[in-house]
Amino acid sequence: MKIAVIGQSLFGQEVYKELKKDGHMIVGVFTIPDKDGKMDPLGKSLDGVPVFKFPRWRLKGKAITEVVDQYKAVGAELNVLPFCSQFIPMEVIDHPTHGSIIYHPSLLPRHRGASAINWTLIHGDKKGGFTIFWADDGLDTGPILLQRECDVEPNDNVNSIYKRFLFPEGVKGMIDWNQPAEAIHNWIRGNDRVPGAWAEIDGKVSVLINTHNSTGNINGQPLEIPGTSRPGLVTKNGLVLFGNDGKTLLVKNMQFEDGKMIAASQYFKAAVSSTVELSEDEKQFAEQMRVVWKSILTNVEKVEDSTDFFKSGAASMDVVRLVEEVKLRAAQLQLQNEDVYMATSFEEFIQMCVRKLRGEDEEEEFTVDYVEKKLNNMTIRIPHQLFINGEFVDAEEGKTYKTINPTDGQAICDVSLAQISDVEKAVAAAKEAFEEGEWGKMNPRDRGKLLYKLADLMEQHQEELATIETIDSGAVYTLALKTHIGMSIQTFRYFAGWCDKIQGCTIPINQARPNRNLTFTKKEPIGVCAIVIPWNYPLMMLAWKTAACLAAGNTVVLKPAQVTPLTAVKFAELTALAKFPKGVVNILPGSGSLVGQQLSDHPDVRKLGFTGSTEIGKQIMKSCAVSNVKKVSLELGGKSPLIIFNDCDLDKAVRMGMSSVFFNKGENCIAAGRLFIEESIHDTFVERVVREIKKMKIGDPLDRSTDHGPQNHKAHLDKLVEYCEKGVKEGAKLVCGGKQVNRPGFFFEPTLFIDVQDHMYIAVEESFGPVMIISKFSNGDVDQVLQRANATEYGLASGVFTRDISKALYVSEKLQAGTVFINTYNKTDVAAPFGGFKQSGFGKDLGQEALNEYLKTKCVTVEY
Repeated sequence: MKIAVIGQSLFGQEVYKELKKDGHMIVGVFTIPDKDGKMDPLGKSLDGVPVFKFPRWRLKGKAITEVVDQYKAVGAELNVLPFCSQFIPMEVIDHPTHGSIIYHPSLLPRHRGASAINWTLIHGDKKGGFTIFWADDGLDTGPILLQRECDVEPNDNVNSIYKRFLFPEGVKGMIDWNQPAEAIHNWIRGNDRVPGAWAEIDGKVSVLINTHNSTGNINGQPLEIPGTSRPGLVTKNGLVLFGNDGKTLLVKNMQFEDGKMIAASQYFKAAVSSTVELSEDEKQFAEQMRVVWKSILTNVEKVEDSTDFFKSGAASMDVVRLVEEVKLRAAQLQLQNEDVYMATSFEEFIQMCVRKLRGEDEEEEFTVDYVEKKLNNMTIRIPHQLFINGEFVDAEEGKTYKTINPTDGQAICDVSLAQISDVEKAVAAAKEAFEEGEWGKMNPRDRGKLLYKLADLMEQHQEELATIETIDSGAVYTLALKTHIGMSIQTFRYFAGWCDKIQGCTIPINQARPNRNLTFTKKEPIGVCAIVIPWNYPLMMLAWKTAACLAAGNTVVLKPAQVTPLTAVKFAELTALAKFPKGVVNILPGSGSLVGQQLSDHPDVRKLGFTGSTEIGKQIMKSCAVSNVKKVSLELGGKSPLIIFNDCDLDKAVRMGMSSVFFNKGENCIAAGRLFIEESIHDTFVERVVREIKKMKIGDPLDRSTDHGPQNHKAHLDKLVEYCEKGVKEGAKLVCGGKQVNRPGFFFEPTLFIDVQDHMYIAVEESFGPVMIISKFSNGDVDQVLQRANATEYGLASGVFTRDISKALYVSEKLQAGTVFINTYNKTDVAAPFGGFKQSGFGKDLGQEALNEYLKTKCVTVEY
């Protein structure tokens, strides 16, 4: 960089030497005239650098033209004023491209002026130091570049504090890039575009903009930057810089002297971009935009292809207007303000817009390491790594585990197994995306468009998703396609519509007089949310929670069940294809004891949504309370009663009774855990159920005629065998089933128990499998059966079959469950809230109420 040094003294001389050592070109030194034949130290031995010794820069309050002209002739890009007793006119201060930086011997704004160091001692300050700032017209005010402080010792005087700290540290502080990564990060983000944190790269000045502490992938092309501890790396994520502590930071954007900005990741590609030929429609769009440019750039007679937006007088508000004007003419083109800075000429702007409209805007390549399998008359492509900050990555130390196909017990593929450090990376990425990234600033309507786009992509991939769900969870393919995947798509579409309808309310208050008050509430996103889901509906449980979470404006770190991770990582791929900003969605396959526990304990996670067992739910609730009092929603176990009265439609009751138990091979949180059949129809009902069970086809879940597929995993199969053995041991009558099917895989026979008494284990505990538990109740005794139905610690769902509407409504009122079905069962809908009572948890999935689980309410009161 071309620098003019303006100042005096030994301090100025040392700053000069440091600037030279760092490779900067000193184009001129401006110091005070010789005094009594003695030259100021700054003017000595300057290796041929022009030295100017003006007695003054101003006369009668005005800059001396001849002096200013001589200064301008050296062509400085930056003025450095290490110590200057002369008054320098603003014509000089403002002339360089990057302005002027000044050293000041106090911690501004504590003391100002030439005697600042004296006043530090006069006032008895315990802390002293210096400030380097970008000068404005006050010459001792302006944006602060950096500050360093020191303790003021009891016996310090001006000379001692100057020699001990202000001189040596001040010399280094003026230009030192040899700092820890965090200090460099703070410097760059503090200076932003104005005044700018500059660096000399390839002999040209660049301003570094938009820095982050997290870097992700640091494989890239080296870039030499004078003054840094080691070369930077241009990676697909941006420019990685190294501090002297070995840690890294990431610079996202760079701006050059001509005002043009580029993505730092494109530094080596910026000059090789080819021009695309416009279609007739694109030419029409270009001419529309030419008119827009002309309306903004009022001082330009004609907008040429070479017209530069900023050199023609545009300011930051004009950028905002241009982005909005583009949206009016091409709604599908969602520009960001940074895009305008990166394409400053009209031709570059149109080329950028056209590439984005075509989907050819040279975004970094999204790579996926697939496992491919030919199944179900298609080739399915399965990601198998963690998904963190918008890319698939291996777990720490490359740790993996095998996920098993329950149909044959064979491994599907190796899946990355998340470790604690992976949780840290994912939470950091989600936090950055929420607090600093595009997602946190996104218009709610644009967020809704992204969710719609994601739902469309899920629909395009629904057969592949259903096939993956089938081989990973054992769900029958037709059910996976209709419910597991179909309802997931519906859920994202439903909550996409809610994005721009989240609102607070105004509230009349009369607490104070005079009553000139306005109180209103705002619904705000919580921040980083953790979601932990079960294995029975892998994608649907993800959708129920994640869709509401994202619609509310949060970011998410999701842990799928360890035994069923594959549709979750496939979903992650679709979020990337939908162009979700990095860090918004993070997927971590792994164990509950490690990943789930770490998310429960993490101080940066502000909400945790969990679906699973009551035992684990209690542990999560405790961890969330102890760590940082996270907001929690829990959907836990159930033992849902289904009461069937003798005045029911028996055909429908049998059909729905079968579905209430055997739907999704009984792996259903709201499955009817116990059926109460009125005595007069009990035997008939049991006979008909037995006939229906015998008709069920057990087999390959990809076979379209299969009714009943394998249980999800071996441990669950073993628990079902143990569950039924306990029922038999306690005296319940096993009518059919109760054992593992003799074939490869994890198949269990549809099972029926009758004569089940209230005290029995199987009457109290959930099977979570294809086991129907039937008890009879006395004819007409409604209150007795209600008492028995409610005698459980669970309260997730319930049902009643009767033609008597008064009886139905009375029973529904008395049943202690979050959901009551009347003359139907399993009829959930994306618009209807879902959640339990008692030890079945609290909080709601689905419907408008689900949004409240991922929002916080702020109340604002104004007196006017």
